[in-house]
Amino acid sequence: MRRGIPAAAVVLLALLATATGCTDRPTTHHKPGTGHEQADGPVGELLKRKDESGHRYRQVDEQGAPDVGLSLRPDAEDGWNVRLAVRNFRFTPDSVGGAALPGSGHAYLYLDGHKIARLYGTWYHLPGNLVPRGTHRLTARLHADDHTVWAVDGKAVESTADLTDSGAESGAAAGAGSGSDAGSGSGEGSGSGTDSGSGAGRADPEQGGAVDRTVTVTVTDGRVQPPPGRVELDQGDRVRLKVTSDRTDTLHVHGYDKEAALRAGEPGTLTFTADRTGLFEVETHGSGLVLTQLVVR
Repeated sequence: MRRGIPAAAVVLLALLATATGCTDRPTTHHKPGTGHEQADGPVGELLKRKDESGHRYRQVDEQGAPDVGLSLRPDAEDGWNVRLAVRNFRFTPDSVGGAALPGSGHAYLYLDGHKIARLYGTWYHLPGNLVPRGTHRLTARLHADDHTVWAVDGKAVESTADLTDSGAESGAAAGAGSGSDAGSGSGEGSGSGTDSGSGAGRADPEQGGAVDRTVTVTVTDGRVQPPPGRVELDQGDRVRLKVTSDRTDTLHVHGYDKEAALRAGEPGTLTFTADRTGLFEVETHGSGLVLTQLVVR
């Protein structure tokens, strides 16, 4: 007599098949304190070429590839309002640091080749204090969630525009952006601070004085202690970052364009006023480690 498969066995086989299918999905987040993943997965081809920050290029076919256009106009009160027009691309802030997925990620904004902000949306306010007098080149570049650079034919997917600071208080003349006139995305980019940092041609701020919050971090063998989390701040709080790394590196606060040199084995300190609201990542440029996130309300 032939016997059928017991019901319990059928259920077990179904569960095993479901579990196996889940393994094909790419992860969306890396472990806290680890470097940005640059997995050579099924999305495009990972090239040896790197950008100024050490991010490798991820080349995809031209058909259906992400595209970006850049435009800007003077703000009525200060600086410029920058707009990205993207096509075949969506901003995915919840997946940053995870595996590269087709047509998704974030953007970096560069001023004369120096990174000044990470964007999770199509609009960004560029404060005038970040732009020295004269004519400068602004570049918007698209990146995947693993921070690799989206590229076509070996060239980064980016757009550029010229802007000029004439020293006027209410902003300055700006040229129209070049690049593709792509479809619009959604969301807003985070703002930048008004305290001077070591980047964008400004002098370092006074690092002494009383502070409202001190954040102490240690980096050893690529591991961050305490593990990265979020630090809640009130707008206007004075915050001091104290970071000790076992290798020479650069401490950077995204969105505020704050930087401080880190010498191997010596504590480095960066103090500034959190006068812009939003979510801002603190990382090391050389090793690409996320140290913490500042949430300013």
